[in-house]
Amino acid sequence: MPSDADFMQQALLLAREAAAAGEVPVGAVVVRGGEIIGRGRNAPVASHDPTHHAEIAALRSAAQALGNYRLDGCELFVTLEPCAMCSGAMLHSRLGRVVYGAAEPKTGAAGSVIDLFCEPRLNHQTRIEGGVLAQECAALMEQFFQTRRQESRALQQPLRDDAVSTPDARFEALPGYPWAPHYLQDLPSLDGWRMHYLDEGPRDAPRTWVCLHGNPAWSYLYRKMIPAFLEAGDRVLAPDLIGFGKSDKPKKESVHAFSWHRQVLLEWIERLDLKDIVLVVQDWGGLLGLTLPMDQPQRFRGLLVMNTILATGDQPLSAGFLAWREMNEKNPDFDIARLFARGNPQLNAQECAAYGAPFPDRGHRAAVRAFPPMVPDSVHADGAAISRQAREFWSQQWTGQSMMAVGALDPVLGVPVMQSLRQSIRDCPPPLVLQQAGHFVPEHGEALARQAVGYFRR
Repeated sequence: MPSDADFMQQALLLAREAAAAGEVPVGAVVVRGGEIIGRGRNAPVASHDPTHHAEIAALRSAAQALGNYRLDGCELFVTLEPCAMCSGAMLHSRLGRVVYGAAEPKTGAAGSVIDLFCEPRLNHQTRIEGGVLAQECAALMEQFFQTRRQESRALQQPLRDDAVSTPDARFEALPGYPWAPHYLQDLPSLDGWRMHYLDEGPRDAPRTWVCLHGNPAWSYLYRKMIPAFLEAGDRVLAPDLIGFGKSDKPKKESVHAFSWHRQVLLEWIERLDLKDIVLVVQDWGGLLGLTLPMDQPQRFRGLLVMNTILATGDQPLSAGFLAWREMNEKNPDFDIARLFARGNPQLNAQECAAYGAPFPDRGHRAAVRAFPPMVPDSVHADGAAISRQAREFWSQQWTGQSMMAVGALDPVLGVPVMQSLRQSIRDCPPPLVLQQAGHFVPEHGEALARQAVGYFRR
């Protein structure tokens, strides 16, 4: 028989869904005979309904399931002490017991402000119990409002004169990308640029997947992998490099440099105090990301590497990459949506257009133009020396798990390139070759993500 903690965990999953949708993270389930018959999460903002609290939604769901507005013999589990409105609804529904997680000192109607459940003049008495997984429930609320405060401060900071920001309207209703934005602007290396990232799942998860994108992609690249990581109970973070996605976009190409982007990522990881990291990299996500663990090895426990390289400057770049660099030089304003459509025929038009959403005009595309020539191609190029140090780290000092996946149809960084990279990663198993995938392997990533979850659980 499931315990109270088991049911509260289910309510917490709903609370995290609410947070991902930008709502205050409260979730609730109604239980009868050991089975969940109703679920709900906060959604007053999205529904334009002040009564759409998690408890009300769960009560409505349970009543529909039973075909009766009376819920005799039922119990409700909610992550936060109910307010007066929800407490009244619970009493009217004739619940037998209500169990909550964290206390609510401002509006709680189960003892914190008032206690409707101990009022003897009411014609029904519902038993109330609090404190089940209270710390976890409270931590979720605290993190939500802390993030809100950080975002508010970031939004209040004026945009740098030498930057542009993609209008929020271009990111509305993107297919498969429902997650709430997070921003940082006060990292030392950011110097006022605003950096966007996704941050989903519990802060105390057993694994933290850090997913780094390439060019001209952004965090949208990982939308098919993120749900599998979250279903496993893990935390997932996916930043947008400066110049990409929802992050600020410098107007000048000269702003972008290998060492600078790397330092921003190191500071971001340290600021968020990320631990038990499984590093997930593709394209530029690997060029930069593969140089990070050697600086903070205690934070990293795994690597999932897809179609990328370590550009050490002492080995020639592949013919495929040189062709890609030449194409960018000759066609700096190429159609990004068309690029993704050509390499990923399984995508629909809306998905391809989503990749181009951050770049409405040439002024937003400085990073797209700057990154191809930034790949180190000589021993003295910026990033080459640090990449050689990283190669030494991966081949001699790395002690974590590694997994490699390769898109067989990639003409730029395909199987031969990845087989060469594998030789530099200590104890890396043979790659998983995805025969139908091209350069952007995460577009085939749902099954891969589930396989990776199982692999890194070992």
